[in-house]
Formats: sequence, structure tokens, C-alpha cells
Amino acid sequence: MPSRALSPTCAAAQASYGGIFDYDAKFARLAEVNKELEDPNVWNDSKHAQALGREKKSLEGVVLTLSALDTDLRDAQDLFDMAREEADDDTLVACEADAQKIEARVADLEFRRMFSNPADPNNAFLDIQAGAGGTEACDWASMLLRQYLRYCERKGFKTEVLEESEGDVAGIKNATIKIEGEYAYGFLRTETGIHRLVRKSPFDSSGGRHTSFSSVFVYPEIDDSIEVDINPADLRIDTYRASGAGGQHINKTDSAVRITHLPTGLVVECQDDRSQHRNRAQAMSVLASRLVDKERRERQQKEAAHRKSLIGSGDRSERIRTYNFPQGRVTDHRINLTLYRIDAIMQGDLDELIGGLAQEFQAEQLAELATEP
Repeated sequence: MPSRALSPTCAAAQASYGGIFDYDAKFARLAEVNKELEDPNVWNDSKHAQALGREKKSLEGVVLTLSALDTDLRDAQDLFDMAREEADDDTLVACEADAQKIEARVADLEFRRMFSNPADPNNAFLDIQAGAGGTEACDWASMLLRQYLRYCERKGFKTEVLEESEGDVAGIKNATIKIEGEYAYGFLRTETGIHRLVRKSPFDSSGGRHTSFSSVFVYPEIDDSIEVDINPADLRIDTYRASGAGGQHINKTDSAVRITHLPTGLVVECQDDRSQHRNRAQAMSVLASRLVDKERRERQQKEAAHRKSLIGSGDRSERIRTYNFPQGRVTDHRINLTLYRIDAIMQGDLDELIGGLAQEFQAEQLAELATEP
């Protein structure tokens, strides 16, 4: 357990942020959670124990990070003082590099503080669906799939493609990815909506300009402590032969599973595993998450019907972003942000876009709170 007292340097830095990280309160709560988890009887209630484990991880993300920053700031200050006294220019340059790294870690901590949605820390599922436009739209959907896989790789998230349906000529018709990592849903939830592509089509011999659309839908994996009551009578379960890579076994057995929830019309598919039972279990997990997310969104819309909805609220008819290849730019229409580095963005460098959306979301939330009676 780290020392509770922060150094004057780190304490001053925290004070400059108005105490936004609430170190003292989180430190005290972390001590309480650790004490509860040390009780051997805590696992008599597994759901409570799991909730405590998740809370501990969240608290440690702030407490341990601030404590580590405190240590690094002390070391950097000592090294700087020594280098200045000895007029050691090389060491002063190294100090500057260390300071930039510390600044980046503080910025990351600040960014995560913007995630106020209770589901933000959760793992996520991301669905991609090709729109109208045939081969061109399917190719665009595959480009988005590659973009998000590379973004997740950059963030250190684990990904698993649960379902991928190939296009008739090229690309994909649809795909579902499971994304595991801290704040995976928080980082990706604003990607929900319609993504538009403008380019000269490689499938058009005349070289004409084409506009294509694909939809992206992001929803959180449900918490283990949330029970979802799904009536088996409300389900239609179909099995079929999986397509794509996997060898002879996966293509010759009915291992893929499609589950339709009749009351809502939600359909989920999974063909990632060779085992039909594991595919069915994974599909049920996806369905439960989508049902919980659907109910949450409907409740949210009712509560906020009189004011502007959240950025990227999940309206799949909303065009949120345009990727214009001839002009080399990407524009997010929700915050009027245009970036002229489309190649880097397509390689998964989405931090500036997602960061801008998170800041705008936080500003809107604060504005709404200020206007409430």
C-alpha cells in the first residue's frame, strides 16, 4: 500500500486541478475495500466479492498512479537540481523528456476522469454493418474493422472477432468484435453511428467517385452481477456451418450459432469457436449485453427527451463521421472537428477524435447540470 501523504510537488499539482482526482477519499476507500477482501468470509457472497474486486481495481487506477507520479516527480526534481548545479546539459535534456512523460500520464489520468458512465470501465462489443452500396460498402466495412482492431492494439486491448460475414466479392457484410480492456467501452462508445466514405472506387474501372456507408454500434459487456432473465421461449436458435478460416472441421460441422430474440428482433451470431456449445454461450452473452444496453438507452432517452441527447447516443441513422480520401481528411460532424491525416486515422490513430468527443461530452454534461433546477 502506498504512503498516504503526497509530496509537496505532487500535492501542489493535484491542488492545481482543484482536487479532481480526490486522492484522499479514494485512498481511504481503497483501504476499506482491501480490509473487506482480506476477510475469508467475503466469498460467501461471490457477487459482492466480485464487485469489491472491480472497485479495488478502479481505485488503484487512481491511487497507485498518483503515488507513482509522486515518486517520479521527486526523482525528477532531485535530478534536475543536481544537473542545474553541475551545468550538465545532457542530463537537463533527459529531465525534460522525463517531464513530458509524466505530463502525458497525468493527461491520461485526466482523460479517464471524463468517463462518468457507470458502464465505461466495462469490456465492449462492437458491431459493424455494411450499408447499401454492394461491394463498395462491404469493402468500407472491412476497412473500419481493420481500423478498430488496430486502435485496440494501440490501446493494449484484447480483441476477438466473434462473427464475420464475408461480402460476395470483397470486404465484409458485418462483423462483431469483443474488446477486453480497462475502459474499453468508455473509449469506444462514441463510435456508434453511421460512418461515411468518399473515395474513387477501386472497383469502378471508370475511376468515378463513390459514397458508401457503414454503421457501427458499440455496447458494453454486462456486469457479472447483473442478472438478465431471458425466457427460452422467446428465442429462436439456428445452427449452420461456419464460413471463413478454420480448416475442414469448422466448415463441415454446424458449429456456428444464430440466436434471435423474438420480442425485440435482436439477432446475434457467433462462429468463432469450433464448439457449438461455446459459440452458443458466447452468443447468449452478447444477447444479454445488447438487451441490457437497449433497456438502458430507452430509459436514457425518456429521461432526456427534453434536452439534447448524449454524443453518439446510439441512433444508427445518425451520420457521425465522414472519411474523404480525395481530400485526405476526416470530419466528425458532432463536434465539427476536421483532421487532415486520414492515413494515420485508418491505421487506428483515433485518440484525437475520441478525446475531442469525450471533452465535448463532459462540457455538455456540466452545462446540463448547471441549468437543472
